[in-house]
Parts: sequence; structure tokens; C-alpha cells
Amino acid sequence: MNKNFFIKKGTIYLIFCLFLLTAVFPILVVSQSNQTNDPYHYFTYQEMTDLFHDLKENYSDIMSLTSIGTTYEGRDIWMVKLSDNVDENEDESGVLLMGAHHGNEKPSFETLIFFIQHMVESYGKENTDDDEDGFVNEDPIDGFDNDGDGLIDEDPSEDRVREAINNTQIFLIPMVSPDGVEASTRKNCAPNYGPFGFSKEITSYGVNLNRNYGYKWYLYYIFPRSYHLAFNILDSSPNYRGEKPFSENESLAVKNFVETQDIAISLSYHSYSEVMFYPWTHTSKLALHEDLFISIGENMSKINKYHLITGRQYIIPRYGGTLGTSENWLYGERGILSYTMELCSTRVPTDPEIVYKVCLTHVGVNLYVCERSRTIESERSFYQ
Repeated sequence: MNKNFFIKKGTIYLIFCLFLLTAVFPILVVSQSNQTNDPYHYFTYQEMTDLFHDLKENYSDIMSLTSIGTTYEGRDIWMVKLSDNVDENEDESGVLLMGAHHGNEKPSFETLIFFIQHMVESYGKENTDDDEDGFVNEDPIDGFDNDGDGLIDEDPSEDRVREAINNTQIFLIPMVSPDGVEASTRKNCAPNYGPFGFSKEITSYGVNLNRNYGYKWYLYYIFPRSYHLAFNILDSSPNYRGEKPFSENESLAVKNFVETQDIAISLSYHSYSEVMFYPWTHTSKLALHEDLFISIGENMSKINKYHLITGRQYIIPRYGGTLGTSENWLYGERGILSYTMELCSTRVPTDPEIVYKVCLTHVGVNLYVCERSRTIESERSFYQ
């Protein structure tokens, strides 16, 4: 074999390698990219309904499923209860967790569906060494690296789940507005007949459910400029408040349910901004339990690293305020320490890792709220 043969053979081999690099390798890269970066799939209403029925069948000793009402389009508004005596009203503190007052804020319901599944599946498990370091439950979901291994929340506590279910009545309404979820709209889907319902023709569709709760509803008319009545009264507005307080099936269902329960703390999940706030949303006047709100909020903030908006701060600079919110009604009429949780830095993140992290982190937030709810009654007088 002469020198020219090797040169010719080497040239052919080099051309073949270049072909692989330019033709085959990009295909492999694209294929791998598609496998790892597919957009996150959020639950549809029907998928959530099917999951809840399956979970109820498998975990009926700690989970119940009830429809607290139906929407204009006929969908059930599902309420999940988690408790060790799930069919009884026990003398235990109650926690209410809600999502999807606005149907286009998908992380709000995804977080609660994840939480429900985590709770029922963890309740009966033995304490597990999730990070395989020879210890169990040493890094619970609290936003910190408790075992000093450089990882955060990688060994959740099964005992903590059991304590929450055994000592708390946990009520969850993941989709307050299932019609809005299906339509991916901020408002629900009921037809409007003008701002006050006097029109004979349909003028628009949808009410912003988080403007339809009835606490101090009359202030719109006393201070129309401060509360942007001209904008909120338009039935085509994204913040249209409805014909009257609790005019909507969804908000009325929440009201009727809450009035039958003894609830200490409520979290209403929304997106986005990575902030938390509490009453009041309509005035700069401090809440009676301002210090208690701050104490609970600051501890939630340690877990999710969100900013707690306190006192006279506002989520959006404003001339007046916001009326008709769930947290105002829950606190003002029922005395429930209620928070709004604005998840994520975008309204609907599609990166699976981001969604998973948000869901897991707020398992820790929800568990903390369950634990704190047991001391609320004794704390009220101390912080007042």
C-alpha cells in the first residue's frame, strides 16, 4: 500500500465525518432538545375532574370530593377536602386554598392539583430517604438546605403530611372558574346584559370573579373616582365587577361554602409577580391584625422567597383601591386571615422545571399554613 492510498482513504474518512457533523448531529441535538424542552402541559378541567375521581376512589379515607355549585356552562365547581376524618366536621382549624379565580392564570390551579396529589400519595408512605443519604425527612420543603448538602427541599417529610391531614381540615377549590380555565380567559363566561342587567340583548361575556365579592361594595358609588367606577362598571372591561355582589355562580358558591365552615387561614392563588398581599386592597387603613398578617406572611416568604406587600404598599401604584376581592370579603365578613399569592414571574410559564419548582415550593407554603392555623385563635389577641 502506497502513500497515495492512505491520503485518498483519509480524505474519504474526513468527508464522511463532516457529513455526520453537518447532517446527522443536528438531528440528534434537535431530537434531544424536543425531549427535554417540550412545553409544560397544564391540566384541563376534564383531566382534573378525572384525576380527582381516581384519587377519591383510592384515598377515600382521607379525601372527599364535592361539587359546591355549577357554572353558567354547567361545569361542577369541585371542592376537595383532606382530613383523617374526612366525612366529619371536626373541631380542628380549617384552611381554604383556592385557585383560578382568573381562568388564564394556570399555575394557580396547577399548584393546588399538585399539592392534593402529593398529600394523598405521601400520607400512607413510610418515611423515605429521598436523597439516599442514610437519613429521612431531614430536608423538608421550607426553602432551605437543612442538611448542608447543597440541595434544597430534596427530602420531604411524610410525617409532616400526616400531621397536617390528621390535625387540620384542608379545603381546596383549585378551579373557582372552570369555564374561564377552559376558555383561558380572565373573566368567567356568563353573558352580560349591560352593566346592570337591564339590556334585552347580550352586550358582552364574563365577570371578573375577584371583583364580585360583596365586602363594602357600596364604596364604588360613594367614591367613584377613587375606585375607578367608570372602568369597572363597563361590562366589556377585564375588571367588570358584575351586576351586583355575588351575582356569579362561582363567587356565590364560594360564599355559601365558606359560611358553613370554621376557617382560620385562606390562600388564593393567582399569577403573576412573585408577591403576596392581604387586606386591605381597597384602603390604606391597616388591618386590625396587621402584625399577625405580617408574621404569617414573612414566614411564607422564607419558603417561596416572594415579596410580602405590607401596610400601605400596593401591588400596582393606584389612585384609589380595589373592591370586590375574595381576601377582603373573607377577612372583612368572616374574620379569615386571607392572602393572595401571585405565583411566578410570568403568567403562564411553559418550562416544566419552573412549573415543578413552583408547585413543590408551595407544598411547603401550604403545609406551613396548615401548621400555623392551629395557633391562630390564641394568636389573635396577642397580635391585635
